[in-house]
Amino acid sequence: MTIRLDDTTAGAVQSAIQRERQRLGATATGMVLTLLIVADEDSQADAMATAVASAREHPMRILGLVPRPGRSGTPARLDAEISVGGDEGPGEVALLRLRGPLAKHTDSVVVPLLLPDTPVVAWWPAAAPAVPASDPIGALATRRITDAAASGRPGAALGVRRLGYRPGDTDLAWTRLTQWRTLLAAALDQPYDPILSAEVSAQRSNPSATLLAAWLQRSLGVPVRAVTSRGPGVTGVTLQTERGVIDIARPDGRLATIARPGWTARDIALPRRVRQELLSEELRRLDPDEVYGETLDSLTELGADEPATTGASG
Repeated sequence: MTIRLDDTTAGAVQSAIQRERQRLGATATGMVLTLLIVADEDSQADAMATAVASAREHPMRILGLVPRPGRSGTPARLDAEISVGGDEGPGEVALLRLRGPLAKHTDSVVVPLLLPDTPVVAWWPAAAPAVPASDPIGALATRRITDAAASGRPGAALGVRRLGYRPGDTDLAWTRLTQWRTLLAAALDQPYDPILSAEVSAQRSNPSATLLAAWLQRSLGVPVRAVTSRGPGVTGVTLQTERGVIDIARPDGRLATIARPGWTARDIALPRRVRQELLSEELRRLDPDEVYGETLDSLTELGADEPATTGASG
């Protein structure tokens, strides 16, 4: 059931959530966090659906914020759509449209709606501020999630992320690499000859590939080259050793083949993940991701503040 409140207040939204919770016999004690989603009309529906799906793993209060400043003279107004439990999963969902001058004061609307004594996570599924931690919404959050792949210029977006990074920031371009990094770590856990260089293959304008190259260069201390492929996403990593090549190829976005000198090639499932899986992963970890911050720093060594080879999933 969706409750619609037009020209309302944050206090009225909170009261409506409480009434609906009482009607359903639910409590807020099982909520583990408040998720703030800052989106435009084009991206809010998909982002809200993604968050609702994640709420099945992480019961939470989801507050979608759609600032709509409009033209000069547009009156301040707050409209809300509220759902509690039911088809929306084990959580509470409020989509808030902030019109006129109210669009510049999203934090004042949000603060009364935050769950007490629980973490706050902010997510920008599309456009994001240059310094998320200094944004009024980002300042309320312990974790701040962006997505460079949603930018029109992913390479430039990574440069902005590097300059604006603060502990607690992360980006879904980095989250897309979790399985790749795990697979590479496992491959290097076996005895291997000294690595001389590395190569990352990916479709053009893939920010995950740029981050993967920076991570490899920082971890291995060898030069890493980015190569454009037809995709999808990251399609392979090659490590040149003194006695041959360790090659991980994933041309179809689903199955990876690992080949190395003296070993039989083997296949491993390495599917590209949907955004709900990425968001759920980030919500499992609410402490700062230090490796992400260090990898962003390594972009300067890679010469990738605006990479030539930097879309979507890894």
